[in-house]
Amino acid sequence: MAYHYIGGMRNQQFLMPVDMADWLDEGHLSWFVIDVVDRIDTAALHVLHPNDGAGRPAYDPDMMLTLLLYAYATSTRSSRRIEQLCTTDAAYKIIAGGVVPDHATIARFLVNHEQAIHTVFVQVLSLCAQAGLLDVSTVAIDGTKIGSDAALDQNHTAAWIRNRVDQLLAEARETDAAEDAHPCLFDLEALPAELSTRDRRKANLTGALARVETLEAAATAQAEQRQAKARAEAEQGRKLRGRKPSDPHAALARAEADETATRRQAHARAAKTAGSTPAELKAAVEADPKVVEAAAATAAARTAATQAPPAVFKANVTDPESRCMSSATGWVQGFNVQAAVNEAQIIIAGTVSQDANDVGLYVPMVDAAHRALDAAGVTQPIGLILADAGYWSEDNATADGPDRLIATVKSHKLRVQARQLGTTTGQPPDDATPAEAMEHRLRTDEGAQAYTKRSHTVEPIFSFKANHGYRQFRRRGLAAADSEWQLIATVHNLGKLHHAS
Repeated sequence: MAYHYIGGMRNQQFLMPVDMADWLDEGHLSWFVIDVVDRIDTAALHVLHPNDGAGRPAYDPDMMLTLLLYAYATSTRSSRRIEQLCTTDAAYKIIAGGVVPDHATIARFLVNHEQAIHTVFVQVLSLCAQAGLLDVSTVAIDGTKIGSDAALDQNHTAAWIRNRVDQLLAEARETDAAEDAHPCLFDLEALPAELSTRDRRKANLTGALARVETLEAAATAQAEQRQAKARAEAEQGRKLRGRKPSDPHAALARAEADETATRRQAHARAAKTAGSTPAELKAAVEADPKVVEAAAATAAARTAATQAPPAVFKANVTDPESRCMSSATGWVQGFNVQAAVNEAQIIIAGTVSQDANDVGLYVPMVDAAHRALDAAGVTQPIGLILADAGYWSEDNATADGPDRLIATVKSHKLRVQARQLGTTTGQPPDDATPAEAMEHRLRTDEGAQAYTKRSHTVEPIFSFKANHGYRQFRRRGLAAADSEWQLIATVHNLGKLHHAS
């Protein structure tokens, strides 16, 4: 029995020239990215490629940018994978125009245009404003932890780092001696790969050592400040006996200051006794019950401080600029990534910080949002800023800037407070503290409704970690991480712009 099938003819020759435009539908994301790059100002990308002298021409920076934006939008960050897709994937072939830049060229493009990526972010933000997606009546800020290309177990102490530096220097001296003894065995035109790698390791170790020494110096300065403060409090009679410092050295300083003040008071009382000799005066002071109690407290504090282990500071020798941070899924060696987002889920501003906590990043994020809006040509002022309890402090609550709602406690505790204390109306009382005033506003119907907008504005932004696998930066260092975050934020905004168009 004969069967008739529809099949391909792989040896069929085309009678007409091939048009790449026929490979993909008009609404495909690749065409949109190409159109966007054509509309934005990419002059900063062309500075390094004047193409006005001898040498092999560079790849078109606009094409390279389009390639990277589309790759990141489709969860592809590996330069080797991008190179491969330029030969097999129709969208990549269209974007590259049939050429295939090698993976080293793609990787170098990211490195060479580290700062220019920030300009591209602003340009795309301006397009979002033109499309009506940049309403800033309500802006929410939040942060997440993203890992660096470094392992947690590569955090080491200053002693370990100094020992490793000594080993590298010894290896370098041995290599120099071998070169001097057998100069013909070495290529004098280029540095051997192993020496280049060793130099990079030495640079990382030097950076990590500087980080540890900075931490040790800061800890010493803080300890001296605590001791000076404790003595000053005792001198002024504010002994604060009910407070127990968590630092045993600070507790010892306070106990010593208290004992000194107590002895001075006992000496004044004993001096009023007529005919007291110096020996009798000393004995009276030592027998004073308050002096006995203060001396015992000082002895106990000195024992605790002596037995307490000294603080141990470490730094990562792979990426000295990264930090060990706590996240919802455990400890991360990386950075604190911040985003300011409007109700259309457009990322207005994004920064990368070494701060493990968010509390010190509220004002910098507000400033970054203002700078980005000014650069994008947006004149509308920010109406209300929303932030979770990680940003709460009285300084942040009272700082200059737009109106804000900052949670004083975690969201589930806010709901408990609302149930237990009930809702409020009107303005906070005039004598309310900043925390009381903020809690009053959060329990009003308007405040509670406004604060819930965080759940569908900024919080879903960081789903790229799970959806795209962007849990770790590709390159090391703060500047490199910040540049890649700008690229990720740009791609996110492009997706929103594409969906709205």
